[in-house]
Amino acid sequence: MENYSELVFVLHGLNETRKNKQIIFSFSFIGYLLSIFFNITVIVAILLEKVLHEPMHIFLCSLCFNGICGATGFYPYFLNSLSLDSNVITYRACIAQIFLIYTYIFCEFTNLTMMAYDRYAAICRPLEYHSIMTPLKIGKLLIFTWLFSLSETFAGVVLTVRLPLCGNSIDKLYCFNWDIVKLSCTDTSLNNFYGYILLFFQISQAIMVIISYIHITRTCFRSRTEQSKFMETCVPHLITLSTFSLSVCLDVVSARFSSSESLQTFRNILSVKYLVIPPLLNPLLYGLKLKQIRRSVWKMFSRKINALI
Repeated sequence: MENYSELVFVLHGLNETRKNKQIIFSFSFIGYLLSIFFNITVIVAILLEKVLHEPMHIFLCSLCFNGICGATGFYPYFLNSLSLDSNVITYRACIAQIFLIYTYIFCEFTNLTMMAYDRYAAICRPLEYHSIMTPLKIGKLLIFTWLFSLSETFAGVVLTVRLPLCGNSIDKLYCFNWDIVKLSCTDTSLNNFYGYILLFFQISQAIMVIISYIHITRTCFRSRTEQSKFMETCVPHLITLSTFSLSVCLDVVSARFSSSESLQTFRNILSVKYLVIPPLLNPLLYGLKLKQIRRSVWKMFSRKINALI
């Protein structure tokens, strides 16, 4: 398979969707529209209200934008495949999908790590918070979050596209890097080594989050004011982080160790959880929990309704 411009992959995960194609298409289409709508609503609310131009809300804005990228990496091609009753994808489209989805994964982890650091500074060092989280530092952290995530993805994709392939079957609903690597005809030690490097980066970020929350928990035990701040801002962050991390881990384990065709539907569910739930849950979770965002969203829609009336 040397002519990659003509190579197509068969996504066997899509075979299971043919049983209830119309129902799956309807729910997926609604889910995509709601994900885009909720995330854009939170982003616009934060951008329009000066009172929301704080570090936590800026990181939330980045998180919502990343949710749009993740949803867009999955839904459009999935919906197109359902409408055309097709289970194939071209090599170039597959690589593009991998790039979008992996960037979303890495950026989500890094963004959530930055949010944990922000909560640590706000709760554990409140008097120094504004000197620590300066606009310049926030800008640097955001740039690092996106450039680091894009770099992680770019290096992984470069290592994958160099591989000659001897197959075209993928047991998923979408393209995933590990599934392409498994189709290689040659040694993939370098890809595996880079996988361990990525694992080291993600574990390092997880350790940073754990250390941050150890300090946050200690501080909250000593102050009722900080306990209130913890419930309002840290609980949504912990729910978002745990939901996303668990979903990704389950998918990785399923992709590497499960191969039974009888479990295809179960693997499909595991493989889309982190692409479907966080983009839909995050803006709702933060929008309902944070009073400032809730008020800003209500004010924004009230203006629109009054303008129409």
